[in-house]
Amino acid sequence: MKYYCLPLILPFSQAVVADQKATDSIEVITTTASRVEALSNSLPLSISTLTEAQLKSIAPTHIEEALQRVAGANVQRGNGQEYLPALRSPVLSGAGACGGVLTLEDGIALRAAGFCNINELFESHSEMAQRIEVLKGPGSALYGSNAVHGVINVITPDTTQGGGLLGVDYGSYGYARVKLRAGQDYGNSGIGINASITDDTGYRDDESVKQQKVNIRHRLERDNLLLTSGITYTHLDQQTAGFITGFESYKNEDIAQQNFDPDAFRKATSFRAWSNATWQLANNDVLSTTVYMRDQSMDFFKHFLPGTPLEKNSQTGIGVQSLYKHSINNNVTLNLGLDGEYTQADFLQSQNEATQGSAFLVATVPQGKHYDYNVNATLYAPFASVNWQLNKWLLTAGVRYEHMQYDYTNNMLAGRTKEDGSECGFGGCRYSRPASTKNSFSNASPKLGISYQYNSNNTFYANFSRGYRAPQAAELYQLQREQTTANLNPEIANNAEFGIKGLYNKFNYGLSVYAMSKHNTIYRDSDFFTVNDGSSRHRGVELELNYQLPNNVSVNFAGTHAKHSYTNNQVINGLNINGNDIDTAPRNIANIDITWQARNNTQFALQWHHVGHYYTDPENLNEYEGHSVLSLRAEWQATKNLEVMARIINVTNKAYAERADYTSFTGDRYFPGKPRNAMISASYSW
Repeated sequence: MKYYCLPLILPFSQAVVADQKATDSIEVITTTASRVEALSNSLPLSISTLTEAQLKSIAPTHIEEALQRVAGANVQRGNGQEYLPALRSPVLSGAGACGGVLTLEDGIALRAAGFCNINELFESHSEMAQRIEVLKGPGSALYGSNAVHGVINVITPDTTQGGGLLGVDYGSYGYARVKLRAGQDYGNSGIGINASITDDTGYRDDESVKQQKVNIRHRLERDNLLLTSGITYTHLDQQTAGFITGFESYKNEDIAQQNFDPDAFRKATSFRAWSNATWQLANNDVLSTTVYMRDQSMDFFKHFLPGTPLEKNSQTGIGVQSLYKHSINNNVTLNLGLDGEYTQADFLQSQNEATQGSAFLVATVPQGKHYDYNVNATLYAPFASVNWQLNKWLLTAGVRYEHMQYDYTNNMLAGRTKEDGSECGFGGCRYSRPASTKNSFSNASPKLGISYQYNSNNTFYANFSRGYRAPQAAELYQLQREQTTANLNPEIANNAEFGIKGLYNKFNYGLSVYAMSKHNTIYRDSDFFTVNDGSSRHRGVELELNYQLPNNVSVNFAGTHAKHSYTNNQVINGLNINGNDIDTAPRNIANIDITWQARNNTQFALQWHHVGHYYTDPENLNEYEGHSVLSLRAEWQATKNLEVMARIINVTNKAYAERADYTSFTGDRYFPGKPRNAMISASYSW
């Protein structure tokens, strides 16, 4: 049988290969789909890959700039390195919203399952990744909790093979980045480093980003054993600019540039170490085991809350991932695995000064500590799957059972009092602390997929899967008002997907249609209680394609049409939102890159990125009009080793909002997009 695979997103060089070998198969390897290297086109799922060549061309200052090229993704930037994610979903926000999309680096979750952070991708080294893989739809049968809408896996380069790179980016509004990649290959072993330093003074007043990231990798080969180890360290020092308020205030350049929260900041460090041992056994069997540890801490000034408290959180943990791949015969492969993790986490929220504002806020938001707790979390998860190849048919089936337990210790007085135990006015303090307790959650997540190889280059597929996420520690133990306990169940998502992908003449394409229903959605209701009775429906069509035109011109397209709607009966401001569009869920998103390979080693690209209008509140009474942004890029291969690149973002100087929102307290509020800005890059490789 001839194996083949579709790169859903191709850089120009690959598009030329597709043109020259239009009838040949193109192979792309994925590790996200199965934890081991596999050709993706025959698999019954939707996965997009951003290649190293693309990432180098884009030179993203933020991972959102790269993920614009993935159909179904809609990452909205906040300020600095902050963002809110969306993947086959509305833009996710709230205490546990980060549990909707699982983020990985080299196959290991950036955060422990119960302690995600909505901005956690800034702890991956996406700026210098080898590739970024995006698995769309529930991935819980393999990855467990949090892989509800999909998985984003940042894969760092294998620097142990030798060679290197030295690069610099310099752009508008005080942006600068230095990049270094170097390694040494000793034959059966190797060692290498991948590092970047970013300094960005920012477009808005009193904002800045200082960020350093480094990956170190070591490789050792002995007979049938490959031992690979890695370390990642990141440090972020960010002065943050908050929302601007007022209807369409982002169109006023003076307001858009202002920072009304000049004291806001985020300081975060992360350290991860891992080691993977892979044994090639008899009969093509494979045994893979990865052990890892995490240590993370963050100080975060909550400028958007009354009293502007300071949050300090940290987590330290160890874990193991294991996989045994056994070939029963030439057509049937069995995968067995066991994952485990132990995490110690702590959370402190305190307020140094008295609250300013109304008499109600002054009385109910006290100075002093609001929360102070520790949580020890234990997770274990066995899983199994089988792949059965029958002529042109491939059948995959799998199931994962996961058990998570939290051991929560409250280090303050339980209830909604002040730190010293005295009562707040107006019925009690805003923040409520549960008594020390234990909570546990168990869930099984099955999947079933089938694909049919129509011919050597085209595949039909279908899959049915269940995603879930356990309640996050923040949802269980950071309560408000009269709520003393949160009786929550895991969120559940049932998904069905159909698609076709492959190569036809000069088209590389992937088309998928999905339908998902979510139940037990966790949210904070109008009484400020964390509850579990939300539900929603998600329907969408996604198309990714690359088309090679004459005269060395190629077109890459990624487009989504989707509807995300509430299906639960919830009355807000006298209106039942059942059937309404979920807020911050544009129905149409599209991205087009047109690339022209000129002579004399020069390449030009024109990008058009469109975000359709969307409602900014659940009642669907307020909305954002959407936007389209036009950008240009150029690359010049000056010598064999030296490459120079330039780009202009927002060529037409469009006034737009990266994120639009509406609350009853502030009205319309926005994170403004940058005006026209430029960057020039140079890199020397060897």
